[in-house]
Amino acid sequence: MNKGLLTLAIGGFGIGMTEFVMMGILPDVALALDVTIPEAGHFISAYALGVVIGAPLFSAIGGRWPSNVVLMLLMGWFAVFNTLSSFANSYETLLVARFLSGMPHGAFFGIGAVVAGQICRPGKSAQAIAIMFGGLTVANVIGVPIGTYLGHHFHWSIAFMITGVVGLVALASVKLWMPQMPKASTAGFAEDAKLFKNPELWAVILLTTIGTGGLFCWYSYIAPLITEVAGHPDYVVSYAMTLAGIGMVIGNIVGAKLVDYFTPIHSVIISFATMAVLLIVNVYVAHDPVLILVMTFVIGVVAFTVGTPIQMVMINTAKGSEILGSSLNQSAFNMGNASGAYFAGLPIAMGYGFTSADVVGAAMATAGVLIAFGIILMRKRKKNLASQQTILQ
Repeated sequence: MNKGLLTLAIGGFGIGMTEFVMMGILPDVALALDVTIPEAGHFISAYALGVVIGAPLFSAIGGRWPSNVVLMLLMGWFAVFNTLSSFANSYETLLVARFLSGMPHGAFFGIGAVVAGQICRPGKSAQAIAIMFGGLTVANVIGVPIGTYLGHHFHWSIAFMITGVVGLVALASVKLWMPQMPKASTAGFAEDAKLFKNPELWAVILLTTIGTGGLFCWYSYIAPLITEVAGHPDYVVSYAMTLAGIGMVIGNIVGAKLVDYFTPIHSVIISFATMAVLLIVNVYVAHDPVLILVMTFVIGVVAFTVGTPIQMVMINTAKGSEILGSSLNQSAFNMGNASGAYFAGLPIAMGYGFTSADVVGAAMATAGVLIAFGIILMRKRKKNLASQQTILQ
């Protein structure tokens, strides 16, 4: 693996830790700030909203500079506002800090996915993108469990101090190891903006938002699922997060391999369909202390098989404006984060229990499968129209 790809993995590690550690320390943050667990879920949504807004905004602003310079600026912003998150002492201040922390997320992965394809060997784009996302999954094995453990035993803010340091390390690694790159966007934002007229773009955004929302329905409330439903003590949450993280690392590798055997869109269908089934199974076994841990690992594997394929679906859709499209897909991924945390929290707040989140997740994953089939039909129709126009000419 070349060092340029390693810098993307380091940045992915920091982003993965700050995004997912909140799920592990959710009860601790709720207790410290005197809010309910569903209210603390708003911090997850605030981060996701920052990604949604920041991805196209930073991609547009950064398009005039070389990609390596933009990646450094994004990691600088990331380091500052994650560090400030650790000093928040109220619901309102942490909400704002999490929103600002999320803003560089989408642009980093959006630009990084395109850069990964540029600096890898020919024909290895899927594997290169998987290496970048591999940093995010490794964060779930190392960073998130450590942050969860420290959050339980010392103070929740330590997790965000660590992510601030990782952001600085990522910035330095880009400076030292990333080769000089061309401008992030050669066409200019006005030309890139024509992408918004493509109906398939909106279908892919909807696919990512709804489908990956199923993952976050489950993962947003994994801590109370482990403790309140399965009856494990609090310290087991960090071990469960490690199991989920190991599963995600494996799933990321499997997702890249799926693209070798199926098209990206068919790989997405396989991932979402399997996830929907597993989430329903989880509803029935969550009360078993052993099976809940087994399912935590298995769902982690399946959930992250979708990362690389769904990013490639967007890159294929956004030909000529790949960076903008790739960044928008990260916005969609985090709209899934926000919507999953929100919709899963509704039945919990209504008293239906924490397993109700998995039912909502299964419904969202199933909807993702249906949307994916709709995209296939759109592509066939577009191809048929193009063929008819060629015959007429």
